[in-house]
Amino acid sequence: MASTTRPILSMTGFAASESRFESGTLLIECRAVNHRYLELHVKIEDSLRQFEGLVREQLQAQLGRGKVECRLSLKTDHVASTALRLNTAVITQIADAIQQLSTYFPEAQPVNLVDIYQLPGVVQGEGLDLTQLADCLNVGLAQTIQELIAARQREGEKLKQVMLEKLSLVREQVALVKPLMPALIHQYQEKLITKLREAMLADDERVRQEIVLFAQRIDVDEELARLQSHITEVARILEAGGSVGKKLDFLMQEMNREANTLGSKSVAIETTQISMQLKVLIEQMREQIQNLE
Repeated sequence: MASTTRPILSMTGFAASESRFESGTLLIECRAVNHRYLELHVKIEDSLRQFEGLVREQLQAQLGRGKVECRLSLKTDHVASTALRLNTAVITQIADAIQQLSTYFPEAQPVNLVDIYQLPGVVQGEGLDLTQLADCLNVGLAQTIQELIAARQREGEKLKQVMLEKLSLVREQVALVKPLMPALIHQYQEKLITKLREAMLADDERVRQEIVLFAQRIDVDEELARLQSHITEVARILEAGGSVGKKLDFLMQEMNREANTLGSKSVAIETTQISMQLKVLIEQMREQIQNLE
């Protein structure tokens, strides 16, 4: 039976590519950091503005979570960059729009031609082949996104190993608690008998009742069982892989709650220290989880 394990992805990563075509070189950079949802920031120069929708569509299709910044820029060859022409179709549309606006705002200041010149699409490189550019962008963008995913996967695998190591330490701390309980109850029994004898009130029945109440008060079997269950579930989720961040974050909250209860029931320095160590380990795991998709 084939394995169903999927890679765990960090939300942190960087990738860049340079794609050469006849008129120049297309530069693409993508960097990502952790974020609660997928937040895209596409920074693209005017000559590539028409491709912004395609870039966003590809990023949304292949990335789950994270704050992603994608930069696209174009280096044109010297000959192409000096051979500029006006895009008459775009200029005609702008002129018609200005003419219509002037009927509503007759007192408005005259249009600044420099501002018109700088509008997207007004000036084009004579040697820029848009078909070649589109093909180049498709190839370069696909390559950059795959490299970004690969970088996030490598980082995700490192975080997974850190999580498993911390989880092993949590399991060791939990295993220390239960064997301590009989000794703690015995210590309490000895102290109780000593106090009652000093007060001349030694009574086997009363001692028995007090010990039962004490044992119930410090009983942490339920907390330990839930911690063991959470540890097993965290290990299972890490092994299954995929989008694990939100699931693991919820489990860390539950584990921290049990560790707090363990501390509140503590009557000895040993169990208090275990509770504190558990909370430290859980918080360290939670910090790592914030970077997982």
